[in-house]
Amino acid sequence: MNKWKWSIELCVFVLLMGCNPVEQDLSRIEYAPELLVLEVPPDWPSMPIPSDNPLTQEGVALGRMLFYDPILSLDSTQSCASCHLQSLAFTDAQAQSKGVLGLKGQRSAPSLANVGYYYQGLFWDGRVRDLETQSLHPVRDKKELASNWSLVLDRIQEHPQYPIAFRKAFNIKQREAIDSLMMAKALAQFQRTLLSFNAKFDQMNRGELEFTEAERRGWAMFFDAKEELPHAECSHCHTDPLFTNLEYQNNGIQELSAAGNYRDPGKALASGNPFDSGKFKVPTLRNIALTAPYMHRGQLSNLDEVLEHYISGGHYGENVSANVRKLALSERDKNDLITFLYTLTDSSFIENPNFGNPFKNAE
Repeated sequence: MNKWKWSIELCVFVLLMGCNPVEQDLSRIEYAPELLVLEVPPDWPSMPIPSDNPLTQEGVALGRMLFYDPILSLDSTQSCASCHLQSLAFTDAQAQSKGVLGLKGQRSAPSLANVGYYYQGLFWDGRVRDLETQSLHPVRDKKELASNWSLVLDRIQEHPQYPIAFRKAFNIKQREAIDSLMMAKALAQFQRTLLSFNAKFDQMNRGELEFTEAERRGWAMFFDAKEELPHAECSHCHTDPLFTNLEYQNNGIQELSAAGNYRDPGKALASGNPFDSGKFKVPTLRNIALTAPYMHRGQLSNLDEVLEHYISGGHYGENVSANVRKLALSERDKNDLITFLYTLTDSSFIENPNFGNPFKNAE
């Protein structure tokens, strides 16, 4: 939301009302949300958007403010954006992020690119079904923002701008009506706008440019498209256009203990099904060159290590994906695969001003 637009609206409101805006009857402020229609490529699937939380200009603007505001954390030092940086495709280059108490998280912060399409659950273990539910978790997680909703709501309700923004987005009439569910809805709306579909790969598909020879070879191996080239088995799980099949797989990254257990059971923690042990959400490969370290705990530092893991066939496990097997890839093959992966970098996504910090120029 533009700083000056907010400032003008607040000044006019204060002049009209004569005192602190949060003390006023918010119903006197117009509620006329404007629906926001996402612009996506014609061959992309429809994004599943809940009927009780349609995208609006006002809701997305509010969600963007909340996403970047450290007011949600216990000591007002961290925000959602602290672990999801736009310049890194909304990751943070950490194997496990540190929260406001200095505690490391259990897993790596995943990219939020195209997260609105994740209809089969969120977090690495799929423990929540939708963005609205997911958005409730970081505030009260001791390893993240380490706060509580009572404290956060007190701050939001007493804030000079937020009650007005909630009125415009959700039709509240009094500041006390603001609750955690409204905040989660706004955060979910903003995150659904984080679309990435303008990488070199997409431009090539649209006929706007050509791949180099190395990129073409990497593409063919990635998609198992040519019999004369080795099959890298990547696209079975990292399917176009999202470059994830949204499923949960065991890719052999963890070694079984002597007792036959995994250090991190992954999906099994959420499902209660022992056969899900060691399974994690297949991450998107869009902007993969920006999102190191890799895997659910940042076990691998770079793309070369990732390819070496898959070439080795990974660690044994009864439920390891059948597509994870030893591969016969030469140094040239590896280099060309990595060259292709770089074509998934979308500079317009990481530079889009609509996704950036709305408070950056507020001072």
